Amino acid sequence: MAQSAVPATGTSTTAPISAKAIAPWAVFFGILMLVLLYFVGAEQGATALISGEGVHEWVHDGRHLLGFPCH
Repeated sequence: MAQSAVPATGTSTTAPISAKAIAPWAVFFGILMLVLLYFVGAEQGATALISGEGVHEWVHDGRHLLGFPCH
């Protein structure tokens, strides 16, 4: 009887995740990132959806960190 080179210690293998299973999550996070990019980069400008300075103050440091001009 031949011995296997891989010891039988009860290890399990992981099945790969298909692109079909990942696609809805990728679309969801892609849209979420676009909304976040809008609020950090364009809100309180010519395309403002929310009046006032609240959004600007919440994302002010993020704008500077990402290189968006804001004032």
